[in-house]
Amino acid sequence: MQIKRVEDIYLPDSLLVLLFEDENFSGINNEICEIIETLKSRKDFTGKKGSLLRVPLIQGNLYLVGLGKREDCKLNLIRDSLAKGLRNIGRNHNKSAFVYLENLKNFDSLCVALGEAAILCAYSFDKYKTKDEDYEAFSLNEIYTDIYDDKEISQGVKFAESQVYSRELANEPGCVITPEKLAEHARELAGKLNLECEIWDENKIKSEKMGALLAVGIGSKNPPRFIHLAYKPANPVKKIAIVGKGITFDSGGLNIKPDQFMLTMKGDKTGACNVLGILKGAAELNLNVEVHGIIAAAENMPSGSAYKPDDIIRARNGKTIEINNTDAEGRLVLADALCFASELKPDAIIDMATLTGACAVALGKNRAGLFANNDELADKLLDSSTKSGESYWRMPLEDEIISESLKSPFADLVNCGERYGGAIFAALFLKEFISNNIAWAHMDIAGVDFIDKERGIYSKGASSFGVRTCLNYLCGIN
Repeated sequence: MQIKRVEDIYLPDSLLVLLFEDENFSGINNEICEIIETLKSRKDFTGKKGSLLRVPLIQGNLYLVGLGKREDCKLNLIRDSLAKGLRNIGRNHNKSAFVYLENLKNFDSLCVALGEAAILCAYSFDKYKTKDEDYEAFSLNEIYTDIYDDKEISQGVKFAESQVYSRELANEPGCVITPEKLAEHARELAGKLNLECEIWDENKIKSEKMGALLAVGIGSKNPPRFIHLAYKPANPVKKIAIVGKGITFDSGGLNIKPDQFMLTMKGDKTGACNVLGILKGAAELNLNVEVHGIIAAAENMPSGSAYKPDDIIRARNGKTIEINNTDAEGRLVLADALCFASELKPDAIIDMATLTGACAVALGKNRAGLFANNDELADKLLDSSTKSGESYWRMPLEDEIISESLKSPFADLVNCGERYGGAIFAALFLKEFISNNIAWAHMDIAGVDFIDKERGIYSKGASSFGVRTCLNYLCGIN
């Protein structure tokens, strides 16, 4: 997708205008203004939030998208509205579009949002669908605009391309992406971007005393992998570790899931895919921050060799864990990964995982849970999420009763608590594997990971929620 500046407004195949409700519009040229005012006066288009109207013109098409009241509008609505308009333009076989932004110029990071929307609107996971002879793919490949900031456009495009990279991997089924295949993708990415890359097989995982990761992976014919990538600029200002849960498919293990809950479990690797997307973005943006990407990858399957309820396993830091639910496997693989991340002595650790249904029940499908042991880190991530349009809610990380329920009569910890407060239990469990002096944040993205109905910048499938928030955070480190 090419995004270009134009000095004089003109109409290529299509023209996209975002309009506020109850505001007079003046811009572009008299003909377009008259059309818009006529449509508004007849109530064909009023600027109502979420509305879209396509108007055929003698030359090209006019696309109008409503933003609602100006006082209620935030950058995320503009990003989603741009994506909605551009997606419709591309699907209607328009190859070029002029995006009018003059009436939105007072919004900060407007061109970042345009760059993101231009890339994200075109993505869909349809590689396995048989195409009809008359099938025509998304056609839009050139965007022109009157408001242009080269640095912001480039940043937005790279943010979005990183998210698309993650989505493409996360959407792949378990028969395609196994732990070994995920490791191959990591190695390939490292080669392209000159990243450091280390991958441990099951024997190395065992010798490195990652008993939790090994336990989860031993029930599958596809063995586990531990992946460590590093982006190291010459003089980094800080070192950040990003950790991702990489369960390439989650059957629940011997505590097998009901059939309706096993669907979409190919997406249980999204945290890991996000790590790869973030490393891609950090390298391509030439950030002055050392970033380590750490992935614990396994397939959680039932078999004669699978780990069992009542088993006691030992994590890398020596803590023992009694297994009372094999479907609480994500926190186990993360335990070893967080131990490894702590050994790097970074300035901060951020982990992301499709971890608990409890978080989805608490916060719904449009907001992720954020747990943190450090207020400054939490505040910076929340600020970054506002810029990215990815909503988080900070959750409590202190609860005496839930903390007490972590204890096992036979080991140091149990891996699963009761139904209530499940997301807090999981976060408190993970905290046991973080060195005390390291700032840490945990993103529970279980509720926001899978999009079942197209909206805004998202097509159906894996969302890779969190990639742009983390990249915004890394860009802000100085």
